[in-house]
Amino acid sequence: MNSATPAPLVEAASACYRDSGRFGWHFARGKLAGDPVFTAILARGLLEGCPRILDLGCGQGLLAAWLLAARALHAGVAPGSWPREWPAPPPLTCYTGVEINPREAARARTAGARLGLTHFRIVEADVCHADYVESDAIVVLDLLHYLDRASQERVLAKARAALAPGGRLLLRVGDAAGGVGFTVSQVLDTLVVLARRRRLMRLNCHALREWLEVLVHTGFSARVVAEIRGATFSNVVLMAHAA
Repeated sequence: MNSATPAPLVEAASACYRDSGRFGWHFARGKLAGDPVFTAILARGLLEGCPRILDLGCGQGLLAAWLLAARALHAGVAPGSWPREWPAPPPLTCYTGVEINPREAARARTAGARLGLTHFRIVEADVCHADYVESDAIVVLDLLHYLDRASQERVLAKARAALAPGGRLLLRVGDAAGGVGFTVSQVLDTLVVLARRRRLMRLNCHALREWLEVLVHTGFSARVVAEIRGATFSNVVLMAHAA
């Protein structure tokens, strides 16, 4: 586990998945503890001041569980202490997740029933065709490389149109110029798709410079807010606003 991630936060966020089966609960614990993007979102305040969040490719809704558990920890409702150097977590009041996989969408709904968030909604649909609700932040983690270039631009254009004034788009994408780490991550992603969909898919990644160009082309200004690189991945987290 990342040493900066409070263990009580991981436990609290994953607890809502106990009713969704052993896989859902263990996956939540492993993902929240081991994926540094979740810690970065809180430690760097990447969704600060964003009460309405649209999560594209939401999986089993981990982001909602994570943010609500963070609010409870910060408020002293949940056991554990909030890191003093972290800003306050976002005041999540409305969460909409879009997920194409019916099993993951079902786990998200099961977890959502335990979250206590009045405005919690999971839409089972392709992100290319779903309607996007107006949001203060739109989050797209590890999704765009599963789409072709035209679909990538379509999703980004729809996201721009759905952002409230002053809203932000938070993306994690693979950097195709990332060397061995990127190559290994491509192989792993291909195997995941094969296991889930029983077919091979062509992944469409770009070098960081090209991702930034795609964002400019679809009406955003963007900057790198975090780089997550290692032996098996080469990812960048981008923050974008309507230009």
